Amino acid sequence: MVQAARSAVQNIAEGSQASATSKKIELKLTGIARASLEELKLDYEDFLRQRGLSLWERDDPRRKDLIARRPKTLPDFSRWVYDTRSTSSTESTMSTFSEIVANGALSLINVAGYLLDRQLSAQMESFCREGGFSERLYRLRKTRRGY
Repeated sequence: MVQAARSAVQNIAEGSQASATSKKIELKLTGIARASLEELKLDYEDFLRQRGLSLWERDDPRRKDLIARRPKTLPDFSRWVYDTRSTSSTESTMSTFSEIVANGALSLINVAGYLLDRQLSAQMESFCREGGFSERLYRLRKTRRGY
């Protein structure tokens, strides 16, 4: 799980760095980052299933609350976990700490996946419209030479 998360972050960074010279590599690395997020998502789903914990539905109010809070740091996420755990009224409805954390992580992974999908679409559109680095250089040389 750690490797999948690190791979996603590192490929986003590498793709961003490569964008100045290669749109093709930027697209490829962003796609790899998206695949790493999907791998991480499956790992969290397996974690829940193997422990007999609930996988929250998309419209679960706890999930919606997390998304509405837009946590930016681990302490923000931790506060949401604590608040979610403490709002359970009875032992029978109380979610376990592991269930809350895993479902929270899944929710944030889904948001990150959605954002990466949008980024991939924008990158593809830009590549189709402007071409890659070599194509842009060729057009620039042609323009400067008056062709």
